[in-house]
Amino acid sequence: MKKFGLGLLLTFILTYTIFGGEVTKEKGKLVVGMECNYAPFNWTQMENTQTSVAISSVDFADGYDVVIASKIAEELGLELEIKKIAWEGLIPALDGGEIDAIIAGMTETPERATGATFTKPYYQSDMVIVVRGDDPLANAKNIQDFSGKTVLGQMNTLYDEVIDQIKDVKHATPQANYPRMVLSLQEKEVDGITGELPVARGVVAANPDLVIVQFEEGNGFDADTTVSVAVKHGNIGLKDLIDGVLDKLSQEERNQIMQAATERQPASE
Repeated sequence: MKKFGLGLLLTFILTYTIFGGEVTKEKGKLVVGMECNYAPFNWTQMENTQTSVAISSVDFADGYDVVIASKIAEELGLELEIKKIAWEGLIPALDGGEIDAIIAGMTETPERATGATFTKPYYQSDMVIVVRGDDPLANAKNIQDFSGKTVLGQMNTLYDEVIDQIKDVKHATPQANYPRMVLSLQEKEVDGITGELPVARGVVAANPDLVIVQFEEGNGFDADTTVSVAVKHGNIGLKDLIDGVLDKLSQEERNQIMQAATERQPASE
């Protein structure tokens, strides 16, 4: 178990005392919730690897979020446990005390902030659209080039919310997970799917029939693409401890972790 730095240790002791030992739900453990179905941020695999964490007796979670969660737990001297939870169940699980934190590529929004407390961002990206490579939309330069087209996002996420920034868009009924969105695009049910750049890169790496449409500033979506760790609303002690760990991660290291996650994600993801 890694020892605390002196400053972080003193912060932990003070915070732990103030919150009566309830910074985390179980002493000595950090329980983190994520979909395990949102590569390259998180996914499920059958192999136990250097970067994976067991989520059952037969499968493991890996991805950018898993590595970040591992670094946080290690720095805080806590054992990491990951729970696989559907996206829409993450904040209820946090509120109900089933998990200590959500590390799942989640962006802080005013609505979510009423039910959770968010840390500083641990990653920032760009919002893009993925299209079929043989579609003229592959040459689009502006999101308004998708006017009159059918665009799909993920349910209860920023991916779905930004679609209405496209004038006269045909806003498809959102899907619950990203793999299903990719299938809808390939089966020509929709003309494009929204996503963050790292997710899109993983998708096109595994599906060479698809391409990414990126937009220059002023031609793309107006969206906050930062992602943060969510803890139970009001748990400032845990938030501050996690922020302390994130402060030690340089932008270069974060980019390296994401690049590595994108390169090792399973093709099925």
